[in-house]
Amino acid sequence: MAVDGNWNITMSTPMGERNATLSLKSAGGTLTGTQGADGNSGEIFDGAVAGDDVAWKISITNPMPLTLAFTGKVSGDSISGEMGIGPMGSFPFTGTRA
Repeated sequence: MAVDGNWNITMSTPMGERNATLSLKSAGGTLTGTQGADGNSGEIFDGAVAGDDVAWKISITNPMPLTLAFTGKVSGDSISGEMGIGPMGSFPFTGTRA
């Protein structure tokens, strides 16, 4: 599938731009993988893929405990979309295949 592989993503957050790495694998409509930033890495969950549309969640502890909810679209070697941070709203993210 188009989403499978490694990605470098940049998230625009209230605390400035944050960079992360993403490793994704799709199987049917399910998306699995890992996401890492600032030396920490975790398994994504609630991952879904439908055509070029992707969605997943990741729990982080730094700078505070949060669950980030990503929704986006893959276009060739680019990925982009929105990252929801609960009550703080949604912020854009972009990325390229690593």
